[in-house]
Amino acid sequence: MDFDIVIVGGSFAGQSAALQLGRARRRVLLIDSGKPRNRFARTSHGFLGQDGQPPSAIMATAAGQLARYETVEQREGQAVDAVAAEQGFRISLADGNEAAAGRIILATGVRDHLPQLPGLEERWGISVLHCPYCHGYELNQRPVGVLASSELAMHHALLVPDWGPTTLFTHNAFTPTPEQEAALAARGTKIERTPVVELLGKSPALEAVRLADGRTVGVAGLFIAPRTEPASDLAERLGCAFGDGPSGPFIIADRMQQTSVPGVFAAGDAASAMANATAAAAEVMAAAGAHHSLIRH
Repeated sequence: MDFDIVIVGGSFAGQSAALQLGRARRRVLLIDSGKPRNRFARTSHGFLGQDGQPPSAIMATAAGQLARYETVEQREGQAVDAVAAEQGFRISLADGNEAAAGRIILATGVRDHLPQLPGLEERWGISVLHCPYCHGYELNQRPVGVLASSELAMHHALLVPDWGPTTLFTHNAFTPTPEQEAALAARGTKIERTPVVELLGKSPALEAVRLADGRTVGVAGLFIAPRTEPASDLAERLGCAFGDGPSGPFIIADRMQQTSVPGVFAAGDAASAMANATAAAAEVMAAAGAHHSLIRH
């Protein structure tokens, strides 16, 4: 067996798991493709001790700390397949290499599917946002918008006014009930039913959105709730069960983060119905679960 545990995904959750296992002196391989979900954001906020730091800098610091543990190997690459093998699993990489391990931790994260609107993609993570706790403070209480893709936009539209005067663009995605309209009015949220057709301003900043009837509405930030999907198909290839969360499918795991497949554990956004970078960075249960399973067997 090459390693005790292979961790696929080297962003916050994967690095956190590797740190715990390295301190347990377990032989760990951390594989990362270098494309974390947070690569579009300039800074990370609401993260104790790291507030305002670029996500890439946080991960670089963690990588340096992991390098001090001689049983942890960090490898750049893409894991493309994983199959059950004698006493564990065999993981195949895109470069043709393979690795055998007794356990797998999937920290592969999720991929966002953004609305198809001119000017939106290039602003993603900077002025087009999904988490007000992560980015709302920096909007400095300027006007903001919520672009609906489903009735879930009600959650954003009721929450976001704490960060600035808010307009809910229903965008033909749903029609608020009278009760919902009253709740929005109580929060000071305006409702705009004409669809958005374009984002305006010098990218990546946002100054306004253009509506289908030609009008413009000034906003400094636009909150969306993109549909998500697993960033890797390894969990599906291994036969792991999935649940359906508010934004998309996620890997089902027990209290020790073991999936429906014995020996396969999941961590971070890939295994959460509600993705959050700070929660991913605090991921220790998958590492503990994988470690304990090795001891028991």
